[in-house]
Amino acid sequence: MTFLTRKAAFGGLATIGVSALVLTGCAQAPEDDGGTGANTDFLACMVSDSGGFDDHSFNELGLKGLTDAVEELGAEKNEVESASEDDFAPNIEAQIGEGCDIIVTVGFLLSAATNEAAAANPDVHFAIVDDALDADGDGAPDVENGKPILFDTAQAAFLAGYAAASYSKTGVVGTFGGIPIPPVTIFMDGFVDGVAYYNEVKGTDVQAIGWDKDGQTGTFTGGFAAGVEAKTAAQGLLDQGADVLLPVGGPIYQSAAEAIRDKGGDIALIGVDADVYNTDPAVADLLLTSVMKGVDAGVHDVVVAAASGDFDNSPYVGTLENGGVGLAPFHDFESKVDPGLKAELDDLTAKIISGEVEVVSPSTPG
Repeated sequence: MTFLTRKAAFGGLATIGVSALVLTGCAQAPEDDGGTGANTDFLACMVSDSGGFDDHSFNELGLKGLTDAVEELGAEKNEVESASEDDFAPNIEAQIGEGCDIIVTVGFLLSAATNEAAAANPDVHFAIVDDALDADGDGAPDVENGKPILFDTAQAAFLAGYAAASYSKTGVVGTFGGIPIPPVTIFMDGFVDGVAYYNEVKGTDVQAIGWDKDGQTGTFTGGFAAGVEAKTAAQGLLDQGADVLLPVGGPIYQSAAEAIRDKGGDIALIGVDADVYNTDPAVADLLLTSVMKGVDAGVHDVVVAAASGDFDNSPYVGTLENGGVGLAPFHDFESKVDPGLKAELDDLTAKIISGEVEVVSPSTPG
């Protein structure tokens, strides 16, 4: 089975398609550190999405990557949380004012603010998680000093959909999201296609509710906060018989877990971004698995590259092949899944990597 490892790092990995995992020098090399290995003149900064750094998801992973990088470099870091979208541009400007050498923004919704700041500050490096920085749609980042960190999570979510269909006793599984944006819907696309593939090879009729891939319509909470909206969305799917839920949108899984506990029964939860079994023990007993993406490894390596004078704007795309996305272990559900499921997922992973099984989403990074 393909698990996410430190191999998700930028260095030494191959990418597919037009995405290049090549870091060429375009920044000034750090000053001589006197042999200590420290780079104390380098300041790496981060601006979160509105989910905050304690979301047990992509913001938290981004900060971990930043922290790991500066500790390795002996550098300094500065981070600021955004309470709402109104904070994005001011927070980025504040980081520029702090003299940051690189500013990493976490999330698709920061795209416009990041592009504008990068264009206005060509001497500062920028990177963004989950956005291509391609507002003009020409297939390349709009700024030379901005690097996209992207993930083909449809591939790993396809595996999760297959596993969910295998686990389901009711024959119904569900997914819902925070906001209908590409970094969210790409999970949902892969998930429902994985369920469909399971039906194809097994001759079953497991239903995936909450998302219509063809119409790109489904159930959304309207934001990335845990609360009434997320719990209501989860309850709606459970009331339709779903016994596996994939909530996509940072901490909204916490509300899904509340709905599952209220409902009772043998209902499973699937996490996203991190291995939520490890990041949030409060829901560990509910987790079938998690669809993971190496946000921490991607952020770590672009920061290290920038500090070393090896920064360019070619996008990184995490895939099953390079370890940038993957499926978490079944943990406590190991004894509850079909004994042959791991081998089936191993085989399916190989087929996705080889192209024998094609996993395509309208949101697949190109």
